[in-house]
Amino acid sequence: MAVKMRLQRHGSKKRPFYFIVVADARAPRDGKFIQKIGTYNPLTVPATIQLDRQKALDWLHKGAQPTDT
Repeated sequence: MAVKMRLQRHGSKKRPFYFIVVADARAPRDGKFIQKIGTYNPLTVPATIQLDRQKALDWLHKGAQPTDT
């Protein structure tokens, strides 16, 4: 199973808010995920990122591939 770290869009129209999740590469962008590891809010100035670094490092060591975003 290929695992990716990606952004999952939430929020209303024109007001995006993203969860940083670990998901199967075959799952849809906003579909089922394995674990939520953080959030990204592009609307604040500057944009805020809250990330559980330990969970992210654990998944990277397990072979999860981060996406370009």
